[in-house]
Amino acid sequence: MALTLVEEFAEERIAVITLNNPARRNALSRAVLAALEDNLESLGKSQSVNVVIIRSEGPVFSAGHDLHEILDQNLQEVRTLFQQCAQTMAVIRRLPQVVLAEVSGIATAAGCQLVAACDLAIAADTARFATPGVKIGYFCASPSVQLARNVPVKKAAEMLFTGDFISAEEAKASGLINRVVDNESLRDASWQFAREISRWSLPVIAAGKEFLYQQIEMSEDGAAQYGVEFMTRQSSTPDAVEGMSAFFEKRTPRWSDRS
Repeated sequence: MALTLVEEFAEERIAVITLNNPARRNALSRAVLAALEDNLESLGKSQSVNVVIIRSEGPVFSAGHDLHEILDQNLQEVRTLFQQCAQTMAVIRRLPQVVLAEVSGIATAAGCQLVAACDLAIAADTARFATPGVKIGYFCASPSVQLARNVPVKKAAEMLFTGDFISAEEAKASGLINRVVDNESLRDASWQFAREISRWSLPVIAAGKEFLYQQIEMSEDGAAQYGVEFMTRQSSTPDAVEGMSAFFEKRTPRWSDRS
């Protein structure tokens, strides 16, 4: 059985990666993380995909790492697991496409980290999120990296030090996810969310995503100057010229990545 499934819908410019190990609660084992990284790297080379949706089969989005790969393992094996996880999360950040998490059920520990690592997230109203490592004596350090870059520090601290679940609505209010819909509507709503983005130019999306994450790490003055240079350079790119021309001519733009 494939641990992840990949589908491309070129006409919509959307791809779907499905975590496909419900019997193991879609645990992020080394094998799953490596497969997910390979899937993402492959889609990153596609010129016909603007949005990648990550979803799961079964009642659990992801229960985090497979503890069998941690307990009683030598430190090098454990280090390799967490290095693989860090690499996979970094690929999401580097991907030219927008990555959208579609969350049903629970997302805990590294599963919650995966949601936080995605550019956008939509969840069913029954979804729940937690970083419960503290409850088993194993603080969720790796998940905290992405978590604390999505939600206010005090909310991250609450999740990390209590280990308790938060609801989808609370996750939305905290900034961990973007939208909450009823469970029956999740897949349709996720697809519609992706379509809101997939109609735009991939070169523009890719450049904008890179800018967004680069400037977050800068001082305000440095980011402002970076924005000046970015807007200056982008003004003469084919899609900027086409987009502004189409605006004045009151027509639909013809993006450079469309055949």
